[in-house]
Amino acid sequence: MRAPKETGNGNMEHLLTKNLEESAPLADRMRPRTLDEFVGQEHIVGEGKLLRRAILTDRLQSSIFFGPPGTGKTTLAAIVANATGGAFVRLNAVTAGVKELRAIVNEAESRLQLYRQPTYLLLDECHRWSKAQSDSLLPALEKGTIRFIGSTTENPMIAMTSAIVSRCRLFQFYPLSSEDVERVVQNAIADEERGFGKRNIVLEEDALQTFSAIANGDCRNALNALELAVMTTPPDEAGAIRITREIAAESSQRKVIQCDEQLFYDMLSAFCKSLRGGDSDAALAWFARLLYAGVDPRIIARRLIAHASEDIGLANPQAMVQAVAAAEALEHVGLPEARLSLTQAIVFLCESPKSNSVVKAVDGAMADAEKSRDEPVPMHLRDTSFAGAARLGHGAGYRYPHNYPGHWVQQEYMPPSLKGKRYYEPSDQGQEAKIRENHERRDRLRKGET
Repeated sequence: MRAPKETGNGNMEHLLTKNLEESAPLADRMRPRTLDEFVGQEHIVGEGKLLRRAILTDRLQSSIFFGPPGTGKTTLAAIVANATGGAFVRLNAVTAGVKELRAIVNEAESRLQLYRQPTYLLLDECHRWSKAQSDSLLPALEKGTIRFIGSTTENPMIAMTSAIVSRCRLFQFYPLSSEDVERVVQNAIADEERGFGKRNIVLEEDALQTFSAIANGDCRNALNALELAVMTTPPDEAGAIRITREIAAESSQRKVIQCDEQLFYDMLSAFCKSLRGGDSDAALAWFARLLYAGVDPRIIARRLIAHASEDIGLANPQAMVQAVAAAEALEHVGLPEARLSLTQAIVFLCESPKSNSVVKAVDGAMADAEKSRDEPVPMHLRDTSFAGAARLGHGAGYRYPHNYPGHWVQQEYMPPSLKGKRYYEPSDQGQEAKIRENHERRDRLRKGET
């Protein structure tokens, strides 16, 4: 009688497990189980990459996976567990304490001694651990009792203790590309076991692009929206569940901006021209649309730095300071907070006096560097820092500007073949107006005028 009873309990347990799996959200059911199913992060798990080799050979040491949500950090850790012969324990730093960790370490030591089986510890939100909690893990890391895998959305070099970070390999995850997100959505529709493969679903092309755009590199967002769209859309007369662009946008509870590649470049162009034209309102309007469409804000930060020199330059040198500060703020705090820093820089650049003298100067100098002939550096400009330079005549005739009134003296600095060439022509805008006056004064001194 016992054997049938055990079989029945086994069947019941299997049924309960199956029910739980089927009721789980689509994003959880569609988690990749192998490296071949894993989508994105080719820079670390692509063919021949270090992390892929370490997983396949069961040689992965303590590591920290960091990057935005929905990019595969926890999923890859689970794949590690499935691909290796090690035990796998998962904790969340918000709820786990030192006592729980010590119990896991003790079990890991016994497992290693008795069966030579390593233990992988996945710690979600690992940046939330205090110094005391982190320190309690150090002996196990150093002895190899635990193979630690930390998962965090924060930069570990800023948010975690240096002792832990120094003992781990860091692997940075990036937002998934549009192509990656579209592939995840299509896999979910086609998968008969875990997805919607047994249903007649017709996903229109612009709906697929909408899911991808709204996901903003987070495949979990895309799958959640897809699941809501499928579960709330009734079949048509032919029995097909037809997902349109409007349904996709509604399921994501956001208005959609259909930002294809051409529109992206058009909006970016409009943003840059608004900066150059000094229209703060227009620049902010395009900035907001770019962000809403899911454009990487680092692209916008790079454009601000470029325009600070290209369109403002020395007319207002603080423009570069503002642009670089906004880019650094973006890296440190991320969105949405960094919107304020970027907005401040955008308005500052728009309202600054404009000058393109810097870009004209470097373009002219680069063109001459390419076509002018090479020639020796004039003696008075040559290096004098080594012994014997004076005997070679280096520095002979050089006039030290600080020994002269105004800390300036008439002296030739140009390559001989470019004598008299002028690259930088300061404008009459902002701070450059003073530079222009200074140039004009020196020109008069060169001509012997007062």
